[in-house]
Amino acid sequence: MPEFPYLPQTKKDIDEMMEVVGVKSISELFSDIPERFEVDISLPESKDEFTVLRDLSELSKRNLTLNDMSVFRGAGVYKHFVPSAVQAIASRGEFLTAYTPYQAEVSQGTLQMLFEFQTMICELTGMEVANSSMYDGASAVAEAALMAVRVKGGKKVLVSEALHPEYVETIKTYCFGSDIDVETVAFDSESGQIDVTDLQNKLTEDISGFVLGYPNFFGIIENLSEIRSTIGENTMMIVSTNPIALGILEAPGMLGADIVVGDGQPLGNAPSFGGPGLGFFASKESYIRKMPGRIIGETKDNDGRTGYVMVLQTREQHIRRSKATSNICSNHAFNALIASIYMSMIGSEGLREIAKRSFDKAHYLSERISRTDHVSLVFTGPFFNEFVARFDCDLKEFNKELLKDKILGPLELERFNEKLKDCGLICTTEANLNEEVEFFAGRLEAIG
Repeated sequence: MPEFPYLPQTKKDIDEMMEVVGVKSISELFSDIPERFEVDISLPESKDEFTVLRDLSELSKRNLTLNDMSVFRGAGVYKHFVPSAVQAIASRGEFLTAYTPYQAEVSQGTLQMLFEFQTMICELTGMEVANSSMYDGASAVAEAALMAVRVKGGKKVLVSEALHPEYVETIKTYCFGSDIDVETVAFDSESGQIDVTDLQNKLTEDISGFVLGYPNFFGIIENLSEIRSTIGENTMMIVSTNPIALGILEAPGMLGADIVVGDGQPLGNAPSFGGPGLGFFASKESYIRKMPGRIIGETKDNDGRTGYVMVLQTREQHIRRSKATSNICSNHAFNALIASIYMSMIGSEGLREIAKRSFDKAHYLSERISRTDHVSLVFTGPFFNEFVARFDCDLKEFNKELLKDKILGPLELERFNEKLKDCGLICTTEANLNEEVEFFAGRLEAIG
């Protein structure tokens, strides 16, 4: 029996471990962490519960939530209206207490939900199989790049520069550990779409896949059919998409995509500090054994009753590490549940209506902007619900002024690309009221 059974390590244990690794203190273990990340918590002295609750209530009033604001910013995380019934159903105890279905026979409800999620993702993307979700859009697209190498055998992937910059960085991070080269393909400065000539010049025999956005980071809709014919059949086309856009855009699977991924946050998951994310991952059936994550299937038991099982488990927790396709140990299943409830409630017609309203508001706003003297559109390519505008003013200061009116304004793009100085990414969804759009348009027209 250890001396201190409720402590993970005793001081003696810690001293022995430090001696083995060759450090004199615990803080020395973290010496590589920059000083700017050291935080002085400065906790106040303890108070009675009544006082603490009052102080916290006053503190909370300093915050603004997206419900208090008009939001004209997207870039991967979007404010959509979420029906109240979604959270009401998702909050039932059967869902909240369910965990990873290691034992299928005791997790039928969870497995059925994930099976339905997979089915709806296949219908949405036009693909043949989907897994039971991943962490977020960034990890999903990075896993897709790794999968392309497993399928095609090359050691290089091409990535569009018009893909979300954080997705590009995630792909590079994943591929670095696997000795896979990543090269970017330029976008056309006029249309905002892929520079097809640059793509053609960079296609070589060792390219396993090409990753692009649909719509891309700038909101521009890429010509997938043209890209498919350009890269040929020996290179996999990996499409990262906004699921809401697929309400009115042709499904990537119908246009030659080999893998379709994205972030399912817009599907009923309210934005909260940039998340939580929800990765979806769909592919052609012929690649099913190269896919990461879990895949749920439908079957019959000995009595002929419908049952659900994990038909493929490609994680190293379940199978030999040498056979594993991914070491991801979770899949944000609760967020997949929310997405499943949301898609079931709104249906295909509802999704189409949400997409159309998002599209219409953005195009109305862009048309208003095109008539102003101090704001201009940057790209000429077709777009969904986001577009890039150049401002004849200090965009950062303009956003500060908008915040005073409780408006979350355009995303400043210079932080991602120096060539887009004074440019902002503007977004609308069905959650933007018409009067909000009019007021925002008025503020844009008043610049200067």
